[in-house]
Amino acid sequence: MQRFPFAPLALILTLLAGCGALTAVSDASARMDAYTLIPVARIGGDAVMGERHLIVELPSSAGGLATDRIMIKPRPVQAQYLPDGRWSEPTPALVQTLMVASFQNLGGFRLVGRTAAGLQPDYTLMTDLQDFHAEPSGAATTPLTVRVGVMATLIRESDRQIVSSRRFAATASVASDDTLAVVRGFETATQTLLSDVVVWTRTQAR
Repeated sequence: MQRFPFAPLALILTLLAGCGALTAVSDASARMDAYTLIPVARIGGDAVMGERHLIVELPSSAGGLATDRIMIKPRPVQAQYLPDGRWSEPTPALVQTLMVASFQNLGGFRLVGRTAAGLQPDYTLMTDLQDFHAEPSGAATTPLTVRVGVMATLIRESDRQIVSSRRFAATASVASDDTLAVVRGFETATQTLLSDVVVWTRTQAR
């Protein structure tokens, strides 16, 4: 696995900007290793299914996250991307996939889907993906921190009323700056976030 020094990060990461850069990023992504993340798994026994149906919509996101590139933010106002790795699908779609699988694994709903086609959902979970990046931590032993965050809103379909809204966030320290270590940091933070979202949604959907 290729390693990259963090100090000259601005020189070796690709900045996404403008239509021309979008094409370059797309071409470059095709030549990169693709990574995915693991949904939350139930430990022991079968998941207890409820009677309700849930739709998990595709998360909305800012333009910088609407890509399959793995984001690094050297500064709060600067978005760059790892040069040798990408997600297996665009970040919002990846998060939706993980959410659906986590709900299915942990139970609480009879059916969980991505769209209402063929379903009569009782609830719809809408999310805004606000953070999904790694950033400098300032610590020598853990040079990066992965930060993930969503704003979740649960809609009751019978009257289209908002049941509840809440922001969820999680972080994970990364002990190395190679790509695989960064991906593992994303997995740790994302599993914490997903667990919190599933528990909250099941509690609110009553």
